[in-house]
Amino acid sequence: MTKLNLAGIGMTSQRTRDRLVQRLCNQGISNFEVLDVMRTTPRHIFLDEALAHRAYEDDALPIGFQQTLSQPYTVARMTELLLADAPLKRVLEVGTGSGYQTTVLAQLVERVYSVERIKPLQEKARQRLRTLGARNVHLKHADGGFGWPDKGPFDGIISTAAPERVPEELIAQLAVGGRLVIPVGDHLKQQLMLVVKTEEGVTTTVVEPAFFVPLKSGVIS
Repeated sequence: MTKLNLAGIGMTSQRTRDRLVQRLCNQGISNFEVLDVMRTTPRHIFLDEALAHRAYEDDALPIGFQQTLSQPYTVARMTELLLADAPLKRVLEVGTGSGYQTTVLAQLVERVYSVERIKPLQEKARQRLRTLGARNVHLKHADGGFGWPDKGPFDGIISTAAPERVPEELIAQLAVGGRLVIPVGDHLKQQLMLVVKTEEGVTTTVVEPAFFVPLKSGVIS
């Protein structure tokens, strides 16, 4: 693998990252641990070189296969929602994508289980995670809508793609007290949802409007 410039220069420098974190604060992100991880994680290495200079803009950016690297606000907001109640031990991520959200989670929870349906994206993510020394991440090439049943139950589940309705398979893999953060809807309208599993059932809260790539079934080798 090509040696990566983790520190960054110019438009990927620490000063540029600091400005991004200030924008996140202005947008209402208040979890200091999440903000610190967003500040120190080199988002530019999760993009092709031609787009690296845009890494610290608050925009979603293409990573190939009609998939995107989520905008930093979205990553921070979803992570903050996931961690709102207590520290988490086991988290499932549906959609590894570039590996950026995976890397953010890996610095904040004990263990991350991440499922990706597109094999070439997963392999790139694996290389990046290895470069960054993220040893508490487990990857699986599979249809993310089914989760990772034999590794559950999970204290938290986060989805980086939007199904039209919350998959029952994911709710079933939540531990009691666990939180699922997921965008739900079609190409016309989506909402970011927080689903909490209790002894009595599940509670669902609409957080805010969202726009994600759709959660598709099947796998690509």
